[in-house]
Amino acid sequence: MAASVAPPAPVDPVERGGLCYPHGDAVPAPGALLAVADGIFWLRMPLPFSLDHINLWVLDGGDHWAIVDTGVALPAVKAHWDTLLAGPLADKPVGRLLVTHYHPDHLGLAGWLAARFGLPIEMSRAEFLLARTLTLDVAPRTPGEVVRFYAAHGWPEPALARLRVADWGRFGHAIHRLPTGYRRLRDGDVLAIGARRWTVVMGAGHSPEHACLFDPDGRILIAGDQVLPRITSNVSVYPTEPMANPLGDWLESIARLKATLPADTLVLPAHNEPFRGLHTRLDQLDADHRRKLDSLLAACAEPLSAWDSFGTLFRRPVGDDEVQMATGEALAHLHWLAEAGLLERLETADALRFRRR
Repeated sequence: MAASVAPPAPVDPVERGGLCYPHGDAVPAPGALLAVADGIFWLRMPLPFSLDHINLWVLDGGDHWAIVDTGVALPAVKAHWDTLLAGPLADKPVGRLLVTHYHPDHLGLAGWLAARFGLPIEMSRAEFLLARTLTLDVAPRTPGEVVRFYAAHGWPEPALARLRVADWGRFGHAIHRLPTGYRRLRDGDVLAIGARRWTVVMGAGHSPEHACLFDPDGRILIAGDQVLPRITSNVSVYPTEPMANPLGDWLESIARLKATLPADTLVLPAHNEPFRGLHTRLDQLDADHRRKLDSLLAACAEPLSAWDSFGTLFRRPVGDDEVQMATGEALAHLHWLAEAGLLERLETADALRFRRR
């Protein structure tokens, strides 16, 4: 019953960066829930990265709990779930399991929870099928076409040498085995969960078909990674779709969210803390990418590869463990400029470069 996850003591809201954080600096303790609205509870799970946490959400469905996102497949995260399921969530079963997108910190334990409670995973088609594909894409060494992709975008030989000997297919190590089937979420679907009606709002760019949940009566958005308050979601080109324009999808999603959702929406993000100021944050995200595009366009007065552009795009040197993500981000911006007709692609002897028209 709801009494087992009672609201915390009142806290003073915090204003930071043009946004309002109504819960101040409060965060839920590991294995505990924190109420953020009637029938909506926040939990936080650890991540083994520099970004050390993910926010997950539990919705009161009346006679059941609905879980939104699951955490990465690690023993410590399973242990936190065991604590929750034996404690504050013990009074009724988990009856729905929703996942915003395929990344392991969101999908990682969905298969484990689905098997435990006999539930389908509910997520968008593109995200589920991509996850299934990636779990099967395994090899003892990086495929040659992937090495050629990064070589074409300017990687020096030491970086390519490390890539060649790396095992391929780590995605499957970070998620529990997925079931064969799933239940599809579509843009515009309305999900009745307890007293609330959640509308599925799809975004794209960070992932292909990212499902956010919006309660129009309560003006609450479960945003996943589509809107984060203090960090910027990764938007990248990958070898699996080497000519993609994900930044175009991302900027279109930002514009759509601003046009369709109220400015005073309470945003429940996957990282950092719940906040108000949705339109302000969407404007900040859009402006940040526009600044990067302007800087990159100016730098491309001389032909640049993706690797060459790191110094223009990033505020600090890119570490050896970050070069794939940095290359993906650089290509996302370069491809947007090329699709806009502002850059041309040049096949040079050693790399593909981009030059301002």
